Amino acid sequence: MIIAAGGGRRIGGPEALLHQGGKPLVDQMIDTLTEAGCGQIVVVLGAAADQVRETADLDRATVVVNRAWGTGVGSSIRAGLAGLDDDRIEAVVVVPVDMPGLTAAAVRRVTALPFPDVLVCATYNGLRGYPMLFGRRHWAGIATLASADVGARPYLLAHKDQIVDIACDAVADGSRVDTPELMALYGLSVPEQRIPV
Repeated sequence: MIIAAGGGRRIGGPEALLHQGGKPLVDQMIDTLTEAGCGQIVVVLGAAADQVRETADLDRATVVVNRAWGTGVGSSIRAGLAGLDDDRIEAVVVVPVDMPGLTAAAVRRVTALPFPDVLVCATYNGLRGYPMLFGRRHWAGIATLASADVGARPYLLAHKDQIVDIACDAVADGSRVDTPELMALYGLSVPEQRIPV
């Protein structure tokens, strides 16, 4: 699941419109998840969803539009979980679109045990980050507790003894692009939006 719904107020435009080298970052994230062996890929759009559909190649993904994207990442996680329509899926890996340093190797590490009762978080310098793997048995609880800009954090805190931490420092960069300085560092740009977000 790729969370790509935010308005990106701090970076000048929606995260889903971020481009690197002329290619939408959402396309690169789909490539990364595909290379890692993920089956169904769900992309959760929100801000500027129509423009993202026009500029990105979303044919390999199930697209879910979160009309309540302005309420925070919690609603996007709920929308994404609802978009997983294959009953054979036992776990879902969750990544934000604004993470250009994510690699297929990191996704493979986190998804090595895709069982219905798992909770796995990547760590960078000992701190939890993305990707995260949520087993199916946790989806209802995550959807219930996911809120505002903290997403799955309340559920994870309530189940902290069940989380498996997987160090990904050696295979990926866990930084999320949330400042103009980081955009410049990664060579990212946001195309001009045709309509206000």
